[in-house]
Amino acid sequence: MKIALAQLNYTVGDVAGNTNKIIESVRRAKAEGADLVVFAEQAISGAPSFDLLRKNPFLEQCEDALMRIAAECDTVDAIVGLPILTKEGTISAAALIQQGRVVRYVGKQNITVRRELGFLTPSKGCEYVTIRGCRCALVVGDDLFHTPDFDKSVETVINIHARRYRKGDLSRRYDVIRNIAYVKGKNVVMVNQVGGATELVYDGMSGVMDNRGKLVRLLKSFEEDFQVFDTENPACSVESVPVSVNDRTRFIYEAACCGLRDFFVKNGYKKACVGVSGGIDSAVVACLAVAALGAENVRGLMMPSQFSSEGSVEDAKQLAENLGIEFHVVPITEAYRSIVDTLIPVIGGTDFDATEENIQSRIRTLMLMALQNKNGYVLLNCSNKSENALGICTLYGDTGGAFSVTGDLYKTEMYDLARYINRKFGAPIPENILTKEPSSELRPNQKDSDMLPSYEVVDAILYRLIEDGQSREEIINAGFDSDEVQKIYAMVMRNEKKRFQYPPVLRLSSSSFGHEYRMPLTHKYVK
Repeated sequence: MKIALAQLNYTVGDVAGNTNKIIESVRRAKAEGADLVVFAEQAISGAPSFDLLRKNPFLEQCEDALMRIAAECDTVDAIVGLPILTKEGTISAAALIQQGRVVRYVGKQNITVRRELGFLTPSKGCEYVTIRGCRCALVVGDDLFHTPDFDKSVETVINIHARRYRKGDLSRRYDVIRNIAYVKGKNVVMVNQVGGATELVYDGMSGVMDNRGKLVRLLKSFEEDFQVFDTENPACSVESVPVSVNDRTRFIYEAACCGLRDFFVKNGYKKACVGVSGGIDSAVVACLAVAALGAENVRGLMMPSQFSSEGSVEDAKQLAENLGIEFHVVPITEAYRSIVDTLIPVIGGTDFDATEENIQSRIRTLMLMALQNKNGYVLLNCSNKSENALGICTLYGDTGGAFSVTGDLYKTEMYDLARYINRKFGAPIPENILTKEPSSELRPNQKDSDMLPSYEVVDAILYRLIEDGQSREEIINAGFDSDEVQKIYAMVMRNEKKRFQYPPVLRLSSSSFGHEYRMPLTHKYVK
């Protein structure tokens, strides 16, 4: 049997647009002589659809669209993912189309991610179907990983999925699939979604393992793709899933560009503005914006204060020149002095502290938002996960923006990404940005190291706290300094109020703030 894998980029709620894409691939499958064409989970609706899954008109649109697709499947069978309303509630289903009509719905049993809990109802799970004389097991989503066994008569397991990208997940995903294929002696076909959906990005990477556990098809990462697999003649094979450190950083870069591009395209936005400070974070965000949107659609603002170094201004200018973006230097010194002077009746006579620092940050965001309002530039946030975790960011200042493409990347990962960008794309980031000591330049001679250990240490502790869920005692026993662990833990715990008010952050890790890691805003937990 010839199985076509159609890996497409869907838009949540665009039932007509998604359906047209599916029909185009059905016609291509027929033209290439495929017996079956397979589409991802919730292909018709797009994912995640959240409360749209509770709206009857939306679900009816999806079922009507399925009938349009079925009418095209005269000489080819199809498996299409969509939400279906049942007596128990909405399920995520795989619709099997044969001879131009829908003959079976197979629903997902295991609702394993928070974004689906409360919106989807568990269904029966894996079912067996016969397609062109071939006995197949049809499973939706993570049911593939929770089905203990398959009937001996099954030759091929077909899994439709909407699995988001997470750092390090690709190799683990295919290790599990390889084990299923090898141990159970089945071909395993997995078709995933691809593309950005607000804070999520689907990596694609659909593929086929033959019944010996050999990877024989691997579709593109973060791009639409279409390939045909012949169960009788697998032909080509793939050496392995990329797992090296360089591949990991490449995937992060591709995921960030894909997520950012689709956030703009799918929301109808055209242009982005970035506050370019001469630091590593804004440099990386500017590079990602240019890669995703084109230099002609990116505008940078450098807003120095009396505390900004001349080197930072020059570094920002050089970055903008290297990237070919429109760029302006707009000092905030007069605005800052005016505000501080106006506040003399309130704060006059007090020592310089975080108050004056935060005023500078909020002035910069005010100016960037003015650019957004006046000229239609959408403001990109330039935060990183280390700052978000520790709260070393100004609420309504550098926490502002419509979208954060790097807010789920630790500071050390920002440097990794910057070095990768320079290696691959002609070194647009000035070397001085990579080598100078991190500083927010909000007071004279300020450095991040004045209050923190090196970011290598900070990020190692944060990773253990957030991703691994370790206690302070476990981290200290692993060899970290007790005082540093206690300080970092306290900073993380007391700054949840800032994370509650962040813009949407592109989720690139397995423990993103507000989703996999979410603390109560009000609590007295101290252990």
